[in-house]
Formats: sequence, structure tokens, C-alpha cells
Amino acid sequence: MPWWRDLGSAAMDRIAAHDPVLLDEVLRLLEPAGRGVLVDCTVGLGGHAEALLGSAGAGCRLIGIDLDEGNLQAAKRRLARFGERVRLFKANFADVRTVLAEAGAAGADAVLADLGAASNQFDDPQRGFSFMADGPLDMRFDRQGKTTAARLIARLGEAELADLIYSYGEERYSRRIARAIVAAREQQPIESTSALAQIVCGSLPAAVRRTRRGVHPATRTFQALRIAVNDELVNLENLLSALPEVLTVGGRAAVISFHSLEDRRVKVAFARLAAEGRARILTKKPITPTGEEKSRNPRSRSAKLRGIERVL
Repeated sequence: MPWWRDLGSAAMDRIAAHDPVLLDEVLRLLEPAGRGVLVDCTVGLGGHAEALLGSAGAGCRLIGIDLDEGNLQAAKRRLARFGERVRLFKANFADVRTVLAEAGAAGADAVLADLGAASNQFDDPQRGFSFMADGPLDMRFDRQGKTTAARLIARLGEAELADLIYSYGEERYSRRIARAIVAAREQQPIESTSALAQIVCGSLPAAVRRTRRGVHPATRTFQALRIAVNDELVNLENLLSALPEVLTVGGRAAVISFHSLEDRRVKVAFARLAAEGRARILTKKPITPTGEEKSRNPRSRSAKLRGIERVL
């Protein structure tokens, strides 16, 4: 039985009380008041969606997309007061065109994509996104997906693993880490987050572990595997390429990224649309959280918000 069906009302309320990143900044950028169709490409627990609908007029409706069935159920509960103004879809945001067609919407007046994993996904050891507590090495946003992180590191060759960790984690010691993973899996399967974290830490020079203050030595490797398991960068590029078609003229799009691989792609895509005369860049530099928000919500510290408005 899915985990969310076992939750009582109090637990669901705690899940819905999460702190959306850059919320005020998103509202200022997207200007939801008076818009007809809003699309939240990563509706998660519904925090941004609730604020967008609350700031928009009664004639506005929201289409929410997410791959996580449990989070969709939490969002459904949180957004229930908006009734038929909300439609939620279990889908990949790369397929936003298909979702809009299914929802009967010709286009979107505002699009938001808050990239990366949700806080509750990181906090649940059973999801395998974090090494802070031991759990299965999973990392799937969609639990019906076939590829887990454990299966990925079990089948990839050493060179493939090294390239993956370097490309998606920007990890300079990727070859050492890949070599250690291959050696360890020859002894027994690597199936838990703690086992992988220990292997990564053990493969790095002591001096490197000491200099990475405040950043766990396995962080970049875990990031790389999560990106690969969920095809995150490919899906992001597909979403960015769909924006000119999805947005109505005058419609706005906002993307929150959490690492340079994402932000670089967003920046390049937005610059290309501006150069083609199809969009106006709303953020000359990315908007970042205030010091107060970083203190309140440490996970927001790496967030960057960029936005565009379609003009043609």
C-alpha cells in the first residue's frame, strides 16, 4: 500500500506545512493576478500552487504536475478549497504540452518549475535521496520507474560511472570514486545509502575530506546518481524547449534551480529566446534567497530564480 494512504489528517497537515522556496519572489515575478491558466510543473506539496491561486482571481485555474503520487495526494488535500480550479496530473513536466491538451487548455499564462527533490523526499530514508539516514539506494521521483540508483551502479562500467559522476556531480575525484564503487560491488551489492556514502568517503584523500567543510564528501556523487536515475537534465531541456509553444503572448515562466548544471541550462535557454526576439528576460541576474530565508530554510541557500516573458 502506498505510504500516503496510511497518513492521518495531522500527518498530512504537517507535510502541507512545508516552506516553499523564494515564494514572495515567485509571486512578484509571475504576477498571477488576472491570469487565466497557471501551470506548476513541480507541484510537490502544493506550497507555491496555493500561494499562486490565492493571489490570482477567481477565474484563474491551476494545472499541477508531479511524478510523486504521495506528493500529489498531499497537494490535493492542501488545494481542496479551490475546488474545480485545480487539476493535478501524475506526469513528467517534459510532457507539459500533453498535459495541457488533456486539461483542455490552449496555453499557459504563467509557468513555474521548482527543480530538484522536495524536502519530504529528502527527509524520508526510504526514498534514498540522502545519506543523512540509512535507507535503500532508490532516488526515484516516480516510484513506478524501473531504474533505481542501486541498479544503476550495479550495471554501469567503471568508466561510465566515472563519467556520470563527473558530468552530473562536477566531482573532480570521479575516477577514484568509480573505482572504489566497482571494487566494493565485487564483494557484495551496494544497496543502501550509508554503504554508498562510506565507499565514497573512503575513496577520497583525507585532505579533501577535511577541506570540504559543511559539504558531505558524498554530496556530489548522490546528486549525480539522482540526476541520472530521473533523467533530470534531459527533462529540463525538453521543458525549456516547450516554453515558447506553451506560454501565451505576455505569459511568464519562472524556474528555480539548485545547482549550476540546471541554472546554466535555464540561463542559456532564456538568452536564446531573448536573442530570437521571442521573450524578454525578467531577471538580468538570478534572484537568490534573502539571508532571513536561508536562516529559516537552509535548503534554500543554493536556489536561483530566473524568469522570462513571452513577447512573440
